[in-house]
Amino acid sequence: MEACKKTKVLMVVMMVLGTVMMEANAQYYSFCGMPKDGLKACLGSVSGENPGDPTSDCCSAIGKADLKCFCRYKDSGLLSIYGVDPNKCMQLPVKCKLVDSFHC
Repeated sequence: MEACKKTKVLMVVMMVLGTVMMEANAQYYSFCGMPKDGLKACLGSVSGENPGDPTSDCCSAIGKADLKCFCRYKDSGLLSIYGVDPNKCMQLPVKCKLVDSFHC
């Protein structure tokens, strides 16, 4: 009986630690070298019918991103699932004046 209680307590502790670790990792999540905050900053520039110009936070994140990595996702359909226009994504480096032109 005592061993059963200890096992249950250990399982609960492991679950709590696992949850804390997952949340900590989610804070540092990145996609193609772009941190989660950068992705959020660019969302308004690549989604919706009339996306706005990229913000300075978005452009800063794009400047640190691996642009060739984004090319792998352009035609995958993954971006569209999240309401992101892949063509608008490919325009961000130019709109941010990071490069003169960008093509995959």
